[in-house]
Amino acid sequence: MNEITVTLPDGSSRRVPTGTTPGTVAAGISPRLAKAAIAAAVDDHLVDLSWPLERDARVRVVTSDSPEALHVYRHSTAHLLAAAVTSLFPGAQCGIGPATEEGFFYDFVVDRPFVPEDLDAIERKMKELAAQDLPYERQLWNRDEAKQFFAGRGEALKVQLIDEKTEGQAEVSCYTIKDRETFVDFCLGPHVPSSGRLKAFKLLSTSNAYWKGDAKNQPMQRIYGTAFFSDKELQAHLSRIEEARKRDHRKVGKDLGLFTFHHWAPGATFWLDKGTTLYNALANYMREVLFPAGYVELKTPLVFNKGLWETSGHWQHYRENMFLIEGRDGEEMGMKAMNCPGHMLVFASQMRSYKDLPLRFHEQTPLHRNEASGVLTGLTRVRQFSQDDAHCFVTEDQIGSEVEALLRLVQRVYGDFNLEYEAKLSTRPAEFLGEVATWDRAEAALKQALQTAGQTYTVNDGDGAFYGPKIDFDITDAIGRKWQCATIQLDYQIPQRFDLKYVGADNAEHTPVVIHRAIFGSFERFIALLIEHYAGAFPLWLAPVQVTVLPIADRHADYARTVLARLEAAGLRAEVDERQEKIGFKIREAQLQKIPYMLVAGDREAAEGTVSVRNRVLGDLGSQGVSEFLEQALREVRDRSAASAPVASEV
Repeated sequence: MNEITVTLPDGSSRRVPTGTTPGTVAAGISPRLAKAAIAAAVDDHLVDLSWPLERDARVRVVTSDSPEALHVYRHSTAHLLAAAVTSLFPGAQCGIGPATEEGFFYDFVVDRPFVPEDLDAIERKMKELAAQDLPYERQLWNRDEAKQFFAGRGEALKVQLIDEKTEGQAEVSCYTIKDRETFVDFCLGPHVPSSGRLKAFKLLSTSNAYWKGDAKNQPMQRIYGTAFFSDKELQAHLSRIEEARKRDHRKVGKDLGLFTFHHWAPGATFWLDKGTTLYNALANYMREVLFPAGYVELKTPLVFNKGLWETSGHWQHYRENMFLIEGRDGEEMGMKAMNCPGHMLVFASQMRSYKDLPLRFHEQTPLHRNEASGVLTGLTRVRQFSQDDAHCFVTEDQIGSEVEALLRLVQRVYGDFNLEYEAKLSTRPAEFLGEVATWDRAEAALKQALQTAGQTYTVNDGDGAFYGPKIDFDITDAIGRKWQCATIQLDYQIPQRFDLKYVGADNAEHTPVVIHRAIFGSFERFIALLIEHYAGAFPLWLAPVQVTVLPIADRHADYARTVLARLEAAGLRAEVDERQEKIGFKIREAQLQKIPYMLVAGDREAAEGTVSVRNRVLGDLGSQGVSEFLEQALREVRDRSAASAPVASEV
């Protein structure tokens, strides 16, 4: 009998017969491990426990404590969902059912939209199938026979997936739950050994979808769900979902009158007066931060001839995501999808010296990307947006100091918003442009800058852009969700594509290195983050309306207007509520609008030249002179204090 060597994570090895499965290896280590095992990593490739080992390999048993485990668990739960749907809705055609960071979803073609009662029935069916502890079995099918099988069942989408994902292969993998009659799906896997492993799951919602997210394709119904290894984890997640629902920027933005949308401009935001104030406050804040740091602001065209995009490479690799325009003379044009090509033209517009570097260009003009209609989501996925975008042109020996300065800039900005974040260094990918030695120097410079700036980070090996390594930043909001925002990317390729040059100290021409960087990311996405992080209750310095003056009766309106004039003269964003309503009603309305300060004006306040101050979080602060209140409020604005921002649970 032929044998192979299996090497375990602790460095030990053992000889086993060829064809032994990881499940058998786990059982040979301990019965407890075998019971906990849900999958395995063979030479870092995730496989089922039933996968036959045909050669020497490193084997790691995946349990619920493994980083990949939840993904496998959720993917298997998505298949359980599909088995339940096809059982309850004969003729339903299955699309795709991936695991996600928050759970899983599965897309179906069905005769009618799903309703809440359907979700209840489907979830009951899933629990019934789970209780039967049905085996998940991987089967290798002849590719042509697999296509014929799914075509015969009317599952044209599965046939299309097989064509796209298995070109040139003789066999394809399909998974059954119990048998073909119960459920079968074309899938690369892996999956848990049996449905009985799936204990804590919940179906959450349904939505309209399109095949591959394109409205021109087959309309579908998507079911979202989530799954965890324990009911305690599931319940905690459901509580976070409920909190997130209350904070949803689309709901809060509508309630606060920040923005709206219209179907005649899909994926483009209509910023209302308060939303525009918020937007401009962020834009001006970024200018205040950047100008002292040596940045200059540009405004470049919104439409360019295709020659620009051909030079940058976007015409060849990104054109389907751009809005294309034909000029009156047949000239092919593309709307600006990113700022970097335009900034290259500005750099090239005059002779540059090494003494000019670093040269830092900043721009906030609108960008347009032709996103599929099926993926547009509030402010987080739009077609028109602006970035706090910048490009820093540096010599190679300036990379370290410039990146260190950028890291400190990120630290300052996120500190002003009291945001927690993590940094990730992404290194050379398998497919890259340039020389390995150049990449090694660049990665070493980024690591040194991170260490010098005191920035902790993790390494994402092989996740860099094809043109250079990068540092990305994930923000953690008030309820624990992560948002990818800031990025610092080295680029050796785009300055070469545009033949950019500067004259060095040696009087010879040299090519600069470009650092792409953004801190907010897009204004739209960052505002969505802030709305949900603060639950719409922005700190005083950022609130669209910072103070509202509330006259108790009509006879106090004149005094309220004099207070308003003093607030506005001092630079605060303020308003007066002169409606003929009771003061309790006005206070409740101001609370609902999440205005940081309410100044109540009645007979005593008018006589004494004071106001009765209410804080949105702390409540009644008592009587203060207007000058005293102004001094305190302006200090809070100046310090960008979070004193008037909500605690995490306030909604």
